[in-house]
Amino acid sequence: MGKSFETRIVNYSINSLFLKRKVRVDFYWPPGGIDINEIRLLLINDGQDLLTMNFDTILNSLYAEKQILPLLCVGIHCGGDRKDEYGTIGVLNDKGQGSKAKSYSRFILEELIPFISEEYSITSFKEKSFCGFSLGGLSALDIVWDHAKEFSKVGVFSGSLWWRTLSQDDPEFTEEKHRIMHNKVRNGNYYPWLKFFFEAGTQDETSDRNNNGIIDSIDDTLSLIDELVQKGYDRTTDIHYMEIRNGKHDVTTWGRAFPDFLKWGWGK
Repeated sequence: MGKSFETRIVNYSINSLFLKRKVRVDFYWPPGGIDINEIRLLLINDGQDLLTMNFDTILNSLYAEKQILPLLCVGIHCGGDRKDEYGTIGVLNDKGQGSKAKSYSRFILEELIPFISEEYSITSFKEKSFCGFSLGGLSALDIVWDHAKEFSKVGVFSGSLWWRTLSQDDPEFTEEKHRIMHNKVRNGNYYPWLKFFFEAGTQDETSDRNNNGIIDSIDDTLSLIDELVQKGYDRTTDIHYMEIRNGKHDVTTWGRAFPDFLKWGWGK
């Protein structure tokens, strides 16, 4: 790969007052630089997984083949309280997890994005998007949904869309009432500019709680898409669903899906 197509990686450690910890972030700058007035920003939860994925190699290949527009990708490493930081804002799950989701959203909006702007003298971004894997995908979707005016696209890879307020073992549990993100979409507003990308693997898991022959991760994803369609989003133009045959709940599978996500969102 020629040097002209090599992604430049810059690492930072941000001291977050909201999270009361240092947050490592990795910046993946496109080769050849970028027009400061044309910066498209993609935030990525579980940024530590990008290292395993060889994310820079994925970017280098897409840039070399001129398949995507220049994009600043920022991988945000998770902390030790991942299950509390990556929950849903304002709603704890049945195990009481997600207590720091509001603080994490404030870190993103009030610390990380301003840090990027100040560090590189960026007055405004052409667009901002967010994505993540598993629970990080739920978090990205939740933050985008709660702060829709800040974002244009969201990517959810094997999203933990089962996140619920009542245990599925409770006799009172129903999918319609107790899946948190589905309820937030159902009871939320319609934001016509938002676009959604969902990935699920046929081997994400084996659980099938309603015994309909479809594993829960796919079932939860498809029903969340149905909620978005009911809200007013077009299944063809606003939503992209990618189901990977034999795809697993792992970095290798997400790495297979990521080039499609990038071409979907920022293809030339």
